[in-house]
Amino acid sequence: MEALKRAKALGHDKTLSICNVRESAIPRASKLVFYTRAGAEIGVASTKAFTTQLAALFILTLVLAKMRGHLTPQDEHAHLEALRHLPGSVQHALNLEPQIQAWAERFAHKEHALFLGRGLHYPIALEGALKLKEISYIHAEAYPAGELKHGPLALVDSNMPVVVIAPNDVLLEKVKSNMQEVHARGGELYIFADLDSHFGEAEGVHVIRTPRHMGVLSPIVHAVPVQLLAYHAALKKGTDVDKPRNLAKSVTVE
Repeated sequence: MEALKRAKALGHDKTLSICNVRESAIPRASKLVFYTRAGAEIGVASTKAFTTQLAALFILTLVLAKMRGHLTPQDEHAHLEALRHLPGSVQHALNLEPQIQAWAERFAHKEHALFLGRGLHYPIALEGALKLKEISYIHAEAYPAGELKHGPLALVDSNMPVVVIAPNDVLLEKVKSNMQEVHARGGELYIFADLDSHFGEAEGVHVIRTPRHMGVLSPIVHAVPVQLLAYHAALKKGTDVDKPRNLAKSVTVE
């Protein structure tokens, strides 16, 4: 809100807010509003608010690219088709819940966890770690997988679960190299891969396969299982998943 006030004070009159709640403070202060319409948010750490914002930003990007002449009709069609397939892929990710519950049984007794991702999926690793912290109270940190040897690798041992987001994209081979570093040091790997990624289960290596790779929309699909992991770890520990301690739905202090 302060950033918006500052921008307007500097004379920026082209303001757009992406928001879920009608008539909340930032939309009222913005010239344009893009409502995500995700429905009422009960939980503080709401998955639907995050995923619908990603979808909204994707659509906004397509519109701007089209208006600036950077989007061919063929590319527009391909991106819109991918969006139409997104609900099916998210449902597939939700169907993984029994496997994720089994992982949560192991996570509930841990005190720390490490999340790794590369490129587009590093923010999803951040989101997974944040959700685990918020609702299960397990200390979790996320790092870009390429920075693993710049410090976080020192934390890895048999008591440190390492969650890796490893979709079948151009960075997959580099992510595999990072996973080998963890495995070689006795770390226990929990890998979210795509159906067409070639990973095998092994001692200390657990794999859950989300749907086929969704390209630039893949982060939306992968956000679902990492947040389900936090949700079930919290349920196992008996914490309040809707109202985490010390947190509030709206922050009124700077």
